[in-house]
Amino acid sequence: MGIPRHTRSTGSLQDLTHASRDIQRNLLSNRKVVLFVVAMVLFLIVLQNMLAGDILRLDYYAYRLIVVRMRRAWLTPIMQSISELALPAVLVVMLLAVQAFAPGRRPGLCAAGNLVGIVLLNQVFKFLVQRPRPEGFRLIAESGYSFPSGHSMVAMGFYGLLAWMAWRYEKDPTVRRLSVAGFALIVALVGISRVYLGVHYASDVIAGFCLALAWLALYITVVAPLLLPEAKTDLGADETALMGKADT
Repeated sequence: MGIPRHTRSTGSLQDLTHASRDIQRNLLSNRKVVLFVVAMVLFLIVLQNMLAGDILRLDYYAYRLIVVRMRRAWLTPIMQSISELALPAVLVVMLLAVQAFAPGRRPGLCAAGNLVGIVLLNQVFKFLVQRPRPEGFRLIAESGYSFPSGHSMVAMGFYGLLAWMAWRYEKDPTVRRLSVAGFALIVALVGISRVYLGVHYASDVIAGFCLALAWLALYITVVAPLLLPEAKTDLGADETALMGKADT
């Protein structure tokens, strides 16, 4: 006697649902690994295309959009100020604030170690790739090589760590989301400012973001737990709710 067709369909649907839940749980529990892999793959794609000369179209369109269309006399000093958010003087002040107000045994040391690692990693790749900076449309003076963007890497690595700390330790959901959104906005604007000021190609910025994300995923997995306290849960409230829905 055969199994009714509707029964087989229901069973298949339940199997797919369970498989989807398993994948969801695995992604949430291993999201740092996923972030590292995705960021490194994207970085290597940009690097490969840049070395092959295939990235020039992206850089050209970004130049047309950000440099040609966006540049205004009143906007330039604003972009310079945004770019300076990744300068040492600003970062030192931020480090002191982290040490004073962030949780953990040595939050300042955690942020400082992350920053040093980002800078060293950036210098290594600049030395290996040795891409010249854009010529002919710079608004400020810069020295050194262009790929990957140091300001973009520092912004993503440093403010990205602060966003992670806010998401992990802040109890108020509204403050947590606003903090993460604010830090993400800073990172994006720093990257745009480097193209606007004519000191980097868009591919430099994208590569810097990806490489810093990969570093950050590794750092918050290996080093940060040694210097910061354990959160009540390794998942944010939104992710916990998501997993709860998956179990129902």
